Amino acid sequence: MRVLVTGAAGFIGSHLVDRLLADGHEVAGVDDLSTGSNVRDDIDLWRLDVADPALAARVEAFGPEVVCHLAAQVSVRVSVGDPLADARTNVVGTANVLESARRAGARKVVFASSCAVYGVPDALPVPSGAALRPASPYAASKVSGEVYLQTYRALHGLDYTALTLANVYGPRQTPEGEAGVVSIFTDALLAGRPTRVFGDGGQTRDYVYVLDVVDAFARAAGEGGGGRRLNVGTGLQTTDRALHSLVAEAAGAPDEPAFAPPRLGDLPAMAIDPAATRDALGWEPRTALRDGLAATVAWARER
Repeated sequence: MRVLVTGAAGFIGSHLVDRLLADGHEVAGVDDLSTGSNVRDDIDLWRLDVADPALAARVEAFGPEVVCHLAAQVSVRVSVGDPLADARTNVVGTANVLESARRAGARKVVFASSCAVYGVPDALPVPSGAALRPASPYAASKVSGEVYLQTYRALHGLDYTALTLANVYGPRQTPEGEAGVVSIFTDALLAGRPTRVFGDGGQTRDYVYVLDVVDAFARAAGEGGGGRRLNVGTGLQTTDRALHSLVAEAAGAPDEPAFAPPRLGDLPAMAIDPAATRDALGWEPRTALRDGLAATVAWARER
C-alpha cells in the first residue's frame, strides 16, 4: 500500500513511518521541520507546511491510497495565545490535506484528533460517541477537522477514521503538547534538576504509549473504522503526582517535586474509553504505564 504521512518527522509520525515501512508499505512524508527532527533518509520527505497550496501537486504525483494526517500545532496554550496561527495549521492545513487527498484519488484519510474535543466530560472514561465540548482553540480546530472529514466523505466518498488520542508518551517526545509532562519530568530527573507539580497533584490524565498509538493508525489504514471517531487511550486515570513517582522510579531519582499553583484552564480529569476501537479495529492498549515509562527513560538516558 502507498501511504502518505503528514508530520512524518514528528514524535508520533516518525514512529508511524517506522511501522509502515516495517509492514512493507511504500511511504512518503510531509513535514515543515518546525518541531519535528526525526528524519529518515530512506523515504521521500517533502519539507512543506501542510497549509501550503503546493502540497496538492506533490500528493497527486505520489498517488497515495491512504493519508495519515498527523501534522498539527499541538499545544493548547499556544492556541490560546495565537488562535489564528493554530487555525492556519490545524484547520486550513487539514482542509488542504483533504483536498489534496481527494485530487489524488486516495481511498482514506486517518486523522489524529485529540481527547481535548470532549472538554469537561460528564463521566469518565469518555466513550467515543460522547458530545463534543471544545474549550480551547486547539480543541475547536480538531473538531473542525472532524467536520471536514465528514463533509469530504459525504461529498466525495473519501473515507476516514478520526483517532481521538489520549495523552501520548514515549521515546522521541518533546515537551510540547498535553503529554509533554512525561518528557519534562524525564529530562529534569535524569539531569538532577528540580521538578514541579501544579496544584495538589491530583489532576488526572490517560497516558497511552506511542507504539500502541501507531498500531491503531496502522489498523485504521485498512478497511475498519470507516466514517467513525474512535478513542485511542487506556481508559485509566493517572494523577500528576503518581506520574512523577513512576518517572522518578524509572530514572532512579528522588521523588520530591515542588508544588506550584494550579494553571488556569487545566482540566481536572480525563480518560477515554477504547471499547469502540477494540470492536472496530481489534485494537487495545498493550503497554503498561510503568513499562512504557521505563522504555522512555531508557531512550532519554541513551540520547
